[in-house]
Amino acid sequence: MESHGRDDAKGPVLHIVVVGFHHKKGCQVEFSYPPLMPDEGHDSNLLPEEWKYLPFLALPDGAHNYQEDTVYFHLPPLTADMKCVYGVSCYRQIEAKALKVRQADVTRETVQKSVCVLSRVPLYGLLQAKLQLITHAYFEEKDFSQISILKELYDHMNGSLRGSALEGSQVYLGLSPRDLILHFRHKVLILFKLILLEKKVLFYVSPVNRLVGALMTVLSLFPGMIEHGLVDSSHYRPKSSVSEDLSLVESISGAEEFVSVSVTDIANTTLELEVEETVQPAAESLSSGNSTEGDNHLLKPPSRTSPDSSESDWETLDPSVLEEGGAKEASEGKETGLEQLPDAFDSKPGTPITVQPQAAGGQGGVTQGLLSGLEEDQYGLPLPIFTKGYLCLPYMALQQHHLLSDVTVRGFVAGATNILFRQQRHLSDAIVEVEEARIQIQDPELRKILSLTTADLRFADYLVKHVTENRDDVFLDGTGWEGGDEWIRAQFTLYLHSLLSSALQQDNERLLADYGAPFIAAWKISHNYRVWYSNKHPAMTAITPGHPFQGQYSVADVKLRLSHSVQNSERGKKIGNAMMTTSRSVVQTGKAVGQSVGGALTSAKSAMSSWFSTLAQPAAVTPPASPEPATEVKP
Repeated sequence: MESHGRDDAKGPVLHIVVVGFHHKKGCQVEFSYPPLMPDEGHDSNLLPEEWKYLPFLALPDGAHNYQEDTVYFHLPPLTADMKCVYGVSCYRQIEAKALKVRQADVTRETVQKSVCVLSRVPLYGLLQAKLQLITHAYFEEKDFSQISILKELYDHMNGSLRGSALEGSQVYLGLSPRDLILHFRHKVLILFKLILLEKKVLFYVSPVNRLVGALMTVLSLFPGMIEHGLVDSSHYRPKSSVSEDLSLVESISGAEEFVSVSVTDIANTTLELEVEETVQPAAESLSSGNSTEGDNHLLKPPSRTSPDSSESDWETLDPSVLEEGGAKEASEGKETGLEQLPDAFDSKPGTPITVQPQAAGGQGGVTQGLLSGLEEDQYGLPLPIFTKGYLCLPYMALQQHHLLSDVTVRGFVAGATNILFRQQRHLSDAIVEVEEARIQIQDPELRKILSLTTADLRFADYLVKHVTENRDDVFLDGTGWEGGDEWIRAQFTLYLHSLLSSALQQDNERLLADYGAPFIAAWKISHNYRVWYSNKHPAMTAITPGHPFQGQYSVADVKLRLSHSVQNSERGKKIGNAMMTTSRSVVQTGKAVGQSVGGALTSAKSAMSSWFSTLAQPAAVTPPASPEPATEVKP
């Protein structure tokens, strides 16, 4: 048997796995090459504890509703020297009666299986293209005991992908920002800002291939994110290894799911956190917002070092320190490296409190040289968004639902197809309904922070116009530079470069106002900005500060703002729908009225004519009262 160490040295592909649905056991691993467990065989159902959700990720919930589907998913590393494991799964189902060799455990009319690739490189589209061909051939055999083709796939992929650089179009294969902008239009920029703020974002749609495609396409707009920014995006623990308090966390619903901690609540305590007395008013307004946001971060980093990194930016308070007894609070607080907690933490037992450092004096007082752990370019990109407990899970199985309320998870960008995820809105800051291109944000304060400025609307309108124009030619569509996928990514790179350069300008509020002062204030206390700001990036001196679409207001801006308001607000949507319904009714009614009125006039004219003629005819033929007519009719 080959060990994980030797597997890692062979190439970028770690394992080829077949997952099937057993009528009694549910989803389970049926084959793995090399074996997932070093001391087991290829047909072993055993899994490493860290990968216990693999069968449910590879064979997605509701897969029986589709003939085939594709899933992207992330698995946590097995060892300290490993990074995120990128999974691509191709699912298919076939009628049992079509099988040449029908095994004894096949008792249903259809057989459902997935072929997965577990890789150390995020080449989602490239792996999917290769895997779809092999999966098709594997099912065409109609004999799932023929596994030689899967072993050949493992050798072929490691041979063809060995030494390939994570650059160029192969990284973005299958991810189309054009289609994203055509569907979401200006809301793409809202999604971009939402992730910059490290909020809890849940994408929802079926089937899974649409879900993971939309989510990963949004992430591809961040420079270097797909290539180098996701290596720490799946550092989570399975439910069995999480503290017992999570059972209480899952039972909590409503606005009390997360507790917001303000600076004034802890100013007089002896926590091992240095809190400045003077806090930016904009940051204070964040803490006064709706507590369902769950990311109101008003503490500076703790003095002790996190075990996962040399950087000590985050401290997560375990719910067990919030028990009612004061003595128990003190003892448990010392066990977790904290002093006695104040009375300000007045919440239900089991309620998670996520503590994030707060900006003081503009930059949070961070020490110079915080390490992101990512491979960065000269501008410090990709930003360290998916680090320190901020997860990227392109697809979440229902068995991973506990991660939404896990106290060790400070945020996430996740995708789900099960409606249970969407119904529990209090566990997410924003729910992105891909089918309707709708972003639902419950917290009014967060909606205010994310409202697009006039300059932002110009930028979004510029993208939409370039993408939508010249789409009549089906052969040349998407082949040009302007309006193409690479052009769109270049525009977002320019936007982010300008945003970073503008944020460095301390005393120029006009530059920052073009991005939205509330957004800048919220972003500056985020983890990714603090780490980026703590390091020097000489290349940023070449970037001109200011919004790419700054400038004086005009009549066109008023029209753009009005159009945006009508499309984005609920009242505007109702007015727009009413106007469309009314205009459609007017057109239809006009046609009907034109026909009916014309016909009615003709009918009226003929009716009046016949009436007049009827009135006139009796006057001419009616006999007079004299007896002469009677004499005329005598024989």
